[in-house]
Amino acid sequence: EVASATSQRVTITVDGGYSPETIKTEAGKELTLTFKRKDPSPCLEEIVLSDFGLRRYLPLNEEVEVKITPKEKKEYTFACGMNMFRGKIIAG
Repeated sequence: EVASATSQRVTITVDGGYSPETIKTEAGKELTLTFKRKDPSPCLEEIVLSDFGLRRYLPLNEEVEVKITPKEKKEYTFACGMNMFRGKIIAG
């Protein structure tokens, strides 16, 4: 599933992976990602956005907001703490 961040806000459901797992956004604009974890698997309890130096704990059934600004037109990735599940942000 691909989501376009038209309002620069996207909610990502964390349940056996990420939905949506691909987000399209504009480079140079702040993007707010809201992660909502529904999967009790310990693998998915952390989100890592290594390009932005961010690592956040995701409590079960709670929303965690992460603000990033993709400065360059390129693909950025996010993953679980064990790097088994991944998603991407395409800045254009």
